[in-house]
Amino acid sequence: MITGTLPRYFATRFLSSVLGTFVGVVVLAGMIDYFELMRRGADWPKATAWILAEISLFRIPQLTEHIMPFAVLVGTMSCYLTLSRRLELVIARSAGMSAWQFVAPALIVAFLFGTFATIAYNPIAALLHERSKRLEQEMLNETPSALQASSTGFWVRQKSPDGAAILNAQSSREQGSSLGGVTVYTLDRGGRFQQRIEAKTAELKQGYWQLDDARIYSTTTPPQIEDTYRLPTNLTLAQVRESFATPETVPFWDLPSYIELADKAGLAAAGYRLQYNELIARPFLLCAMVLLAAAVSLRFFRFGGVQKMILSGISAGFLLFVLQKVTEDMSKSELMAPFVAAWIPVLVGGLIGFVALLYQEDG
Repeated sequence: MITGTLPRYFATRFLSSVLGTFVGVVVLAGMIDYFELMRRGADWPKATAWILAEISLFRIPQLTEHIMPFAVLVGTMSCYLTLSRRLELVIARSAGMSAWQFVAPALIVAFLFGTFATIAYNPIAALLHERSKRLEQEMLNETPSALQASSTGFWVRQKSPDGAAILNAQSSREQGSSLGGVTVYTLDRGGRFQQRIEAKTAELKQGYWQLDDARIYSTTTPPQIEDTYRLPTNLTLAQVRESFATPETVPFWDLPSYIELADKAGLAAAGYRLQYNELIARPFLLCAMVLLAAAVSLRFFRFGGVQKMILSGISAGFLLFVLQKVTEDMSKSELMAPFVAAWIPVLVGGLIGFVALLYQEDG
């Protein structure tokens, strides 16, 4: 009975605590994001309370993806502190269970929760985030500039029957099929400069880019202004998305194909590789958070020091968050391999929690 009923009981209590914490975080994040949109939307002529609420609702899933490990950390601490306060951990220990036995159900549930978050929650969050960008663009009647990588924007090279062209876009929506602030440099078959084209927007069609409000500068003819200009291309929508889509808007199941396209085209794919490895490591990161939380919350209430335990757990989670951000920045700067950047926080958090529990339980 001990090996069957009690583990299921601990797993149920852990899952309910984590889900309650996660729902609370979602509500809090939604309120903060909505109030921030209300503040920003005060100067937007087409903004209404309902549209802003809809945009915020579609953005919440991706926002909460980053907060999920801390929801697990806080939920685990709340679960074990409650069990300790109600003396249920004392009873479990007196029945012959060690800390490892009533931490194991939480680890299994956290791993399954993280797996679900990777294979199901992330694709939904990516699609909803893209939908929020479209709603915001429609409301503002302009292309959002959320994809600024640097002061020069994003670059992509293409080939056409007449030669080659280099495109630069300052902003993007629809994962790269519609661009804003476009500058195009066309080259002949010998690689010599022909024209520079500046356009307000560019939209990818079948076999060509449609440039709107285009200004054409050439070394042989005076500048020309065209309401619509067609630039031939052999790029597909998938290839363009690889160049202009942010990793956060790409579902987990599509990331391998994006990485493969980038490698074949000779484009940088560090951001996509980092996102892919972080999503694979997410179940293990949640397990590391369980170990960290258990290491600071299994102390009995009668021994005192509860406030110190809670502060220690929150501090450990914050330091792990800082470490994760540092490794992400190093990976995006190509100073660290994406695989290493994704797994260092998991290994550090898991080893610290495991060693602390080992010291507490086995001396």
